[in-house]
Amino acid sequence: MRQDRFLIGILIFIALLVIAALVLFFVRQDVQTYGPEDTPEGVIRNYAIALQKRDFERAYTYLADKENKPEFDAFRRTFITHQLDVTGTALKIGSVEYTSDDEAMVQVSVIYAASGPFAESRGSSEYATLVRQNGEWRLIYMPYPYWAWDWYQPPVEPVRP
Repeated sequence: MRQDRFLIGILIFIALLVIAALVLFFVRQDVQTYGPEDTPEGVIRNYAIALQKRDFERAYTYLADKENKPEFDAFRRTFITHQLDVTGTALKIGSVEYTSDDEAMVQVSVIYAASGPFAESRGSSEYATLVRQNGEWRLIYMPYPYWAWDWYQPPVEPVRP
């Protein structure tokens, strides 16, 4: 009889631990929210969050209006078809260098998730470039996988013999 109470006590304790773990899991989920857009860092942060949330319309608004800007459908298709995939990445936004009043370069580290149980995450550090258009900061370059190589590039003309 005493062993039954002890066993029931252990099972209740385990059940309470499982419930506490589930509550912590659902309460502590890191929900990213958009922030201010009045700085280059804020634009980069909001662009990355929009892509993570698959809010392609909002992400597209952060692109500068310059020659050879990708059309919205091509932009969206790039992410939907996984030509670019940001799901296994995170960004660390570093220092800002203003090259002029209307242009800024922001150090951005792209951190890639580990690919296995014993693998370590890896990262690369590059610069994102932004320009100020109509008083708002807009992107003209971001590191891979947040940016396609051919955006804002002139179309390739075929060579004719």
